Amino acid sequence: MAASATLYALIQLNIWEIVLRARPVPMTVLSLLLLASVFSWAVIFSKWNGFRKARQANARFLRAFRKAPDFKTVSVAVEQYRPSPLAAVFDFGFEEVERQVGSQGTLRNKLSIERTLQLGISEELSRLERNMNWLATVASVSPFVGLFGTVWGIIDAFQGLGMAGSMSLRAVAPGIADALVATAMGLGAAIPAAIFYNHYSNVIREIGARMEDFTLEFMNLAERDFED
Repeated sequence: MAASATLYALIQLNIWEIVLRARPVPMTVLSLLLLASVFSWAVIFSKWNGFRKARQANARFLRAFRKAPDFKTVSVAVEQYRPSPLAAVFDFGFEEVERQVGSQGTLRNKLSIERTLQLGISEELSRLERNMNWLATVASVSPFVGLFGTVWGIIDAFQGLGMAGSMSLRAVAPGIADALVATAMGLGAAIPAAIFYNHYSNVIREIGARMEDFTLEFMNLAERDFED
């Protein structure tokens, strides 16, 4: 009857009570996992908003670019589409075009323009990938941090059992509770980070492919406007 009463009391405890009763090492593990989870969710929402704006601005800029009769028209309007990675790539290429046309009156080095466009793509990809390494770190490390808390909780449980001198649910319950909460917290931090890291990596690849395609349209317009 005593064991049944103890088990019932443990079931009635909520997660918050278990966390508050955690010992120093499990509490440290749980705090680290909580901080990692909070920061990863901040990154997730920030990237979601950034990618949404980038896609919308890309679509608007691309429509304007394709309708524009020449480079000057696009360069005047490009500030309206500043969140667009395509607009940033255009700026890189247009500066090189202006240098060549300003000094020679025509395009003399297409390879130089293509290299400049690639540099613009690299810059934009680096910007889009900012903080992605944090999501990857949380996704890969959090389960092991949680596992450390789990092992420590089980050690505490066995120590409590040894001190009790006999099989007692009351003796092992605190350690087991800490272990299970640490496992749940580790997975709770890792799973969303892994899901959104994979999703956002696909979004970045998609935007990168769109920038690569844009360089072809850029070169077509440059040749049409400035080549002899």
